[in-house]
Amino acid sequence: MSIVLVTPGTGSYYCGSCIRDNALARSLRQAGREVLAVPLYLPVITDTEDSTGGAPIRFGGINVYLQQRSALFRHTPAWLDKLLDTRSLLSAAARRADMTSAHDLGALTVSMLRGEAGNQRKELEKLLGFLTSVRPVPSVVMLSNALLVGLMRGLRERLRVPVVVTLQGEDTFLDFLPEPHRAAAWSEVRRRIAEADAYVAVSGYYGDLMRRRLALDATRLHVVPNAIETSLYAPADHEPDPPVVGYLARLCEAKGLGAIVEAFVALKRRPGLERTRLALGGALAPGDDAYLARIRARLAAAGVVEDVSIHPDLTLDGKRSFLRSISVLSVPAMYGESFGLYLLEAWACGVPVVQPRVASFPELVNATHGGLLVESDRAEVLADGLAALLTAPAERRRLGAAGRAAVLEHFDMTRLTRDILTIVDGLVGGRAAVEAGGRERDEAAPPRAAGAAR
Repeated sequence: MSIVLVTPGTGSYYCGSCIRDNALARSLRQAGREVLAVPLYLPVITDTEDSTGGAPIRFGGINVYLQQRSALFRHTPAWLDKLLDTRSLLSAAARRADMTSAHDLGALTVSMLRGEAGNQRKELEKLLGFLTSVRPVPSVVMLSNALLVGLMRGLRERLRVPVVVTLQGEDTFLDFLPEPHRAAAWSEVRRRIAEADAYVAVSGYYGDLMRRRLALDATRLHVVPNAIETSLYAPADHEPDPPVVGYLARLCEAKGLGAIVEAFVALKRRPGLERTRLALGGALAPGDDAYLARIRARLAAAGVVEDVSIHPDLTLDGKRSFLRSISVLSVPAMYGESFGLYLLEAWACGVPVVQPRVASFPELVNATHGGLLVESDRAEVLADGLAALLTAPAERRRLGAAGRAAVLEHFDMTRLTRDILTIVDGLVGGRAAVEAGGRERDEAAPPRAAGAAR
């Protein structure tokens, strides 16, 4: 079996979806499957070996943008398109936070979702031409997220293979779009995703949410929780002294960076916790610098900036060192996180978590018994949860150990790979059986007489 995995890149910062897709491609190969990882838009940035192998980037971000802005670029020669798709140019474009306005982004998103009817149909034709020429012939195509459903009709018609769509965090992006593009984008996703052979949601919470919002066929919806390569992580030999509160996610407001900072300021006022430190780590995307500067100013105004360390764009080694250096992790994202790989990474290092009781967090904390849930991201409430663990080292160690044991057993990449293969093998086998049955019926049919109506 040959699996095509289509995954978009960010070009300049780490993202959980890219890391997950990259690890899945590598694990599928280790399971003996042929995997072609196809990068879209921008170079894939990952903290381990790039599973795309430096393959040419399809739907290059510059070409996609220019084809949206001007009809002229929808008919440019191949040599110019290829020049605009070079990794150096795409990486430079990825570092620009102001490349598209909210209005432009909305119109571009709707156009991409329309696939063969959109302004980027030239890029779709190039992708389909490439995929029809690869050997071995693809058996199934996996799309990294539902924002790629504009590709699906062309893939099904030209390749005649099942298409699987992963559901992971699309709602937040779509809800961010301004009207009328928001409604148009949701409508287009809802219409096109119905053609998929299977949907894979990364958590039960997110599967239920998207089933309702997209009117998905529940019989084709599978919940396959995310996973990590647990062999890459190990607990620290000793706990940090003084204790350290950690945050590991994109350094932005939506992930709760401001909330954890306010909780830390409140925590520092409590007797016995004055020595506590805060470590902030994670991706720094284009446009995040201004918000991070405001965070630094807030820490300085509170008189605690000397007790805070900031670690942007951590490599894998840096991330492991970071996790081993903290006592507890908290990423108080309130917007509706579909999963949160950072929780698995913390637990794999034996670090307990404190999370708000929203979105996928209760599902994960209850499954692992690896931390505490609090009722909101308000500073005092979050500080209460953090203080409960910082002042109880035995309980902190117990929860960290429970989290690590659960991740090793239930959230390792080998389990994710096995579950994904169960789904795709069933689809491919079912398609083969239907086609074989059709051939048998054709062969068994009596020949028509000469001149019979056709």
